[in-house]
Amino acid sequence: MLSELHIRNFAIIDDLRLRFDAGFNVLTGETGAGKSIILDAVMLVLGGRGDTAMIRAGCEQAFVEATFRLDERLRAQIWPLLQAEGLDDEDEFGDELMLARELRANGRNITRVNGRSINLTLLRDIAEPLIDIHGQGDHLSLLKPRSHLPLLDAYAGLEKARKAFAHEVGKLHQLQRELQGLRQDERLLAQRMDMLQFQIQEIDAAKLKVGEEEDLRIERERLANAEHLTLAATEAVTAMTGIDDEGQNVVDLLGQAERALTQLARFDESQNARLETIQGLAFQISELAGELQTYLEELEFNPERLNQVEERLELLNTLKRKYGADIAAVLALRDKAAVELDQITHSEERIEQLVKEQTAMLRHLGKLAQVLSNKRQEAAVRLARSVEEHMAELSMAGARFSVSFTQEADANGLYLGEERLAFDQTGYDVVEFLISTNPGEPLKPMAKVASGGETARLMLGLKTALAEVDATPTLIFDEIDQGIGGRVGSVVGQKLWGLTAVAHHQVIVVTHLPQLAGFSDAHFHVSKQTHNERTTTAVTNLDRDGRITELAAMLGTQAQHARDGAAALLDMAYTAKQRGNVRRET
Repeated sequence: MLSELHIRNFAIIDDLRLRFDAGFNVLTGETGAGKSIILDAVMLVLGGRGDTAMIRAGCEQAFVEATFRLDERLRAQIWPLLQAEGLDDEDEFGDELMLARELRANGRNITRVNGRSINLTLLRDIAEPLIDIHGQGDHLSLLKPRSHLPLLDAYAGLEKARKAFAHEVGKLHQLQRELQGLRQDERLLAQRMDMLQFQIQEIDAAKLKVGEEEDLRIERERLANAEHLTLAATEAVTAMTGIDDEGQNVVDLLGQAERALTQLARFDESQNARLETIQGLAFQISELAGELQTYLEELEFNPERLNQVEERLELLNTLKRKYGADIAAVLALRDKAAVELDQITHSEERIEQLVKEQTAMLRHLGKLAQVLSNKRQEAAVRLARSVEEHMAELSMAGARFSVSFTQEADANGLYLGEERLAFDQTGYDVVEFLISTNPGEPLKPMAKVASGGETARLMLGLKTALAEVDATPTLIFDEIDQGIGGRVGSVVGQKLWGLTAVAHHQVIVVTHLPQLAGFSDAHFHVSKQTHNERTTTAVTNLDRDGRITELAAMLGTQAQHARDGAAALLDMAYTAKQRGNVRRET
C-alpha cells in the first residue's frame, strides 16, 4: 500500500507530505485546488512522463517520493528486481519500498529506489504491481490484455489446474529439446561420432587406473636418485652392522652395553627397566638394519625403466590437459562420451520413439487445455453477469461486459481433435475483456474504451467483481463521479469502501460528490492558499467536524440544514459500513 507521499516544488505545490490510510481515502476540494496535481505527482513517481514545466516557478528542481509498505506477495514479486541490481538492503529498509523522482530545470531526470539511482525502465518495472490508476489509463493494469487471463483463472479458481498444465508443458519442452538435438545435421552428427570414438579409443588405449599417477611419481623419484639412495642406505647399514675405521659398529656397541647392564641388574634390580630398554633398542636396530639391507637389494639403477615411467607420466598429463583435471575426471568423460555415442548410434530409433511420445503428449495437452478452456468460459459467463450487475448499480444499466476467447492455428501445436492450435504454459486460449458502454454499441477491447468517469465506473464494477482475486494493493480513481447523481454516488462510495473491506485494497479517490466522500475512512481537503503573492496547495486531514463542514460545502452551503445533511451522510455511511462488516464476518 501507498503509506506516504512527499511532494516538493511540483507545479503549485511547495512542500507537501501526505500519509494515507490503509483503507478508503478521498481527496476533495475546489476545482483547481491541486487534487489532479497530486495524482500527476503519483504518476510521475511511478515512471510517467516528466516535463520541466512541472517544476514550480522560480525553483531549480521538483521532487516526488512515494513510500510503499510491502506484503509477502509483493516482496516476492519485487525483491528479485532489486536483487538483480544490488538494491536489496533488507536490514535498512525492511518491508518498506521508497520510489523517488527528481526533475531538474536543466532537463536532467533522476530516479531512485530506496535512495539509490536507477534507470527509468527499472522504476516502471518495480512500480507496475503497486498501483492501478483509474481515469488515467497509463497505469491501469486492466487495460493490458496480458493481465486478463490470470485474473480470469484466479476468478475461476484454476490456479492449481493451470500450474499442472504448465508442468506438463515443461515435460514436453524437455522431450522436444532432446528430439531437436537428435535431429541435427547428419554431417555434424557424423563428425561428433568420429570425435567421440577417438576420445574413447585414446582413453581406453591408455588403460588408466585411478591412483597410478602418484605411484609413478614415487617410482620416478626412486629411479632418478638410485645412486644417491644406494650410498645413503649402505652407509646406514654399515654404521649399524659393519666395522668402520675407528672400531665397533652400533650393533656391537649395543651388545656390549647390554652385557654390562645385565651384570648391573643382577646386583641391583632397580636397573631392570634400563636393561629392557637397551634390549629393545638392540632388537629395533637389528630389525632396521635388516629392512635397509632388503631395500638395498631391491634398489636398481635402471635408465630404461626410468624412461618408461617418464613416458607414462607424460601420457597421463596429455590426457589430463585434453579431458580432465585428474585421472578420475578423464575416465568420467570417457563414460559420458560412450553414453552419447550410444545415443547417436541409436538416434534413429530414439527419434522415432520421441516423435511418438511427442504426438501422444500433444494430444494429452489438448485434452487438458480443453478442460481449462471450458472452465474458463463457464467462469467468464459468471464474471460478465457480475460485472453487468455492478454496472447497473453504478447507473450504467446499458453497459455490457464479455470475455473474448480466440485461438490461433499452428501446424506444430497441440491437438484439439484433429485441429492443431498454438499454445503456451497457460493453454490455447487468447483471452481479452470486452466492454460496450451504451446499448447498441458493439463490444470493444477495454484498451479502446474512452477515458473519463464512465471508464472509471466500468473499472470499479470490474474491480468489485474481481475484488477477491485482483492482487494490486492500491487503487486510485479519478473522475469517477462524472455524470452521476447523489443516489448513485452513495452506491459508488459503498462499492469503493467494499474494495477495502472485502479484498483489503487501499483505495484513493478524487471526488466532488459528498455522498461518495461520506464512505471514506480518511478524508483529505485540498485547497489553494496565497502567501507573499505565491499560490500553494495545502492538504488537511479532516476530523468529523471538518468532514461535516467540507461535505456541507460540497452540498453548496454552510446553512444548518446542509450541515445536518452532511452529518446524516456520515451516519448513513457508518451504518452501511457496519452492516458490511457484519456480513463479511459471518
